[in-house]
Amino acid sequence: MRFAARVEVRLRPGIADPEGVTIERALPALGFDDVCEVRAGRCFRFEVDAADGAMARRRAEDLAHRLLTNPVIERSEVELIALAPVGEH
Repeated sequence: MRFAARVEVRLRPGIADPEGVTIERALPALGFDDVCEVRAGRCFRFEVDAADGAMARRRAEDLAHRLLTNPVIERSEVELIALAPVGEH
């Protein structure tokens, strides 16, 4: 079975986020006075072939922890969606 995975990587609370601060400072000039607490992050998307959702989640989380995330300063969140087999709607 194939699963679509989305991994969101964000800085841990308390870690300085200069990109988020820069964006937040620019918002009032663009008319977004009501937006605050901006934090920047990264999003990765990929597909995983696995026997079931639990195995797909383990593989996606392992990839996120070993390659996509610096566990000292970042944390990741994995979202999975089962894809329909080819030819089915």
